[in-house]
Amino acid sequence: MLTLHTRLERADHATAHVTAHVTDEAVLAYDQRERCRLRLSLASGAAAALFLPRGSVLRDGDLLTGPEGAVVRVRAAMEATYRVSAHDPQALVRCAFHLGNRHGQVQIGVDHLRIRADPVLRDMLAGLGATVTEEHAAFHPEPGAYGGGHGHAHGHESRHLLAPVPLRQKIHRPGDAESA
Repeated sequence: MLTLHTRLERADHATAHVTAHVTDEAVLAYDQRERCRLRLSLASGAAAALFLPRGSVLRDGDLLTGPEGAVVRVRAAMEATYRVSAHDPQALVRCAFHLGNRHGQVQIGVDHLRIRADPVLRDMLAGLGATVTEEHAAFHPEPGAYGGGHGHAHGHESRHLLAPVPLRQKIHRPGDAESA
């Protein structure tokens, strides 16, 4: 199993100093891209373990590597979302306010909002006069006012460890026999 714990600068970053050969891809829904520990299957079928610090969020296009040297590109999976539009900008801002007031995750477009499919929020938005359309799309919500854990490398540092990686990790389960 591959271990992924180090983020490489994105290949499309203007100051990228790392030229990495992508060896595989991880297609992840948003809730997987914000997990700090995750076991996943890569596009090739290989298994990988992801170790991230709390609060980190992987974005579409991020490059990850680990001790094995593989370079894995993160891709945002298509998932069930709602596209929210309104008859004028003020009505759309009102919708954004009410979603934020409920601590909802929102992707902001030029003339629309996108949220993960949630029938309760759909009904609330329709009650505000919005047009809510179901779409299967990649979800990229705003990271939040306090940084949101993007974790991208800036400056001249091309690699950085995302989280401590255990050298040996034993998972203890109820009923496991204690070794003497």
